[in-house]
Amino acid sequence: MACKRKQWRSTGKGLVLGILLTSCTILIYCLSSAQILFSHPELPVPYSCAHRPSQLRPKLIANSSQQTTEPTCTPKVDIMFMKTHKTASSTFLNILFRFGEKHRLKFAFPNSRNDFFYPSLFQRSQVKDYRPGMCFNIICNHMRFNAPEVTKLLPMDTSYITILRDPAELFESSFHYFGRLAPFTWKIPGDDKLTEFLRDPHYYFDPDGFNAFYLKNLLFFDFGQDNTQELDDPRVEEGIRSITDRFQLVMLVEYFEESLILLKEALCWEMDDLLFFKLNARKGSTVSKLTPELRAKALEWNAVDWKLYQHFNQTFWKKVDAYGRRQMAQDVAELRRRNAEMASICIEGGRAVEAGSIQETAMQPWQPIGEKSIMGYNLKKNVDKAHRKLCRKMLMPELQYLTELGVNLWITKLWGHVRDVINW
Repeated sequence: MACKRKQWRSTGKGLVLGILLTSCTILIYCLSSAQILFSHPELPVPYSCAHRPSQLRPKLIANSSQQTTEPTCTPKVDIMFMKTHKTASSTFLNILFRFGEKHRLKFAFPNSRNDFFYPSLFQRSQVKDYRPGMCFNIICNHMRFNAPEVTKLLPMDTSYITILRDPAELFESSFHYFGRLAPFTWKIPGDDKLTEFLRDPHYYFDPDGFNAFYLKNLLFFDFGQDNTQELDDPRVEEGIRSITDRFQLVMLVEYFEESLILLKEALCWEMDDLLFFKLNARKGSTVSKLTPELRAKALEWNAVDWKLYQHFNQTFWKKVDAYGRRQMAQDVAELRRRNAEMASICIEGGRAVEAGSIQETAMQPWQPIGEKSIMGYNLKKNVDKAHRKLCRKMLMPELQYLTELGVNLWITKLWGHVRDVINW
């Protein structure tokens, strides 16, 4: 009897989830469609609206044998960060938020939620308080990339940056985080749904299913491409080429610190601009360890993403070689030293803790449905005045930081309250 009740409860939750998601989709569609139908007059984008940093800094030019210094360079402040899913992008967003505040930059933020009506293609009209001819420096929230619309929003000399992750690891993370939002996964039997799905993905996957894009070639989809194309489709190569032509720097999660050093070099930033704590990390017990066989299956299932990743892995290491491997190792060591120093100053216990151990509600990260698997931090109570503000900013979860920057997240918060009420 108890088992039957549990089944009915589970089924009931599934139905309620489906109804809620459908209702939210209709609501969001109604809100977004009115914006998309509105045709804005074409006005030139200002060159830049930045309060240009008055202090120039020496630019170090490194190679394998020696390091030289150019006279000066000015930090680049017009930035498009293509925030891909499950790629440490929340950590990088925190870096961008602090950089933007430091230089008093203008962010192009979404309105009412923390993304630009994803998974619909980005439209300028989705930007909070947008008017033709307005000037923005940074856009960095989740979107489905749409180059023509983005280029009409930002200055011509904008630096385009993004980040990729090994597709097998990304798929495992996405399956854990978003799996329950894709109804076709509800029919997968057993406790280890990931393994069962990879055993025969074509049997379970519904390309037209709600939220199906989260579970196949998610990176390619985020860039505005068709994630269901076959590997030998010429449009795959065309898509990779268009991404290559658009983005000046493609960072890699697996080499996050090296990526930040390349960013510093490309944008003429300072080492202090790169300081970070890892945000939105999952506790180890919730991470499925992929066997070599499962990893191979995950890469085969996400073959287009794997091709994309391999391409930019090659370009990444060419940039590292041009920077100088020895200099890169020294700079990474220095960044790690400074991060460790900040951790000792800011973090109670020096490390991340599980959600139930986070003392301040304001420091609670957003959790996936049905779990409390995302870890966070406790701010030390005796942080000295000189570091208190920086520490709090570095530890602040994405949604709280967006709210502090003036973004109205009422749709996101409403969904969070609904989940709490029905105990997901």
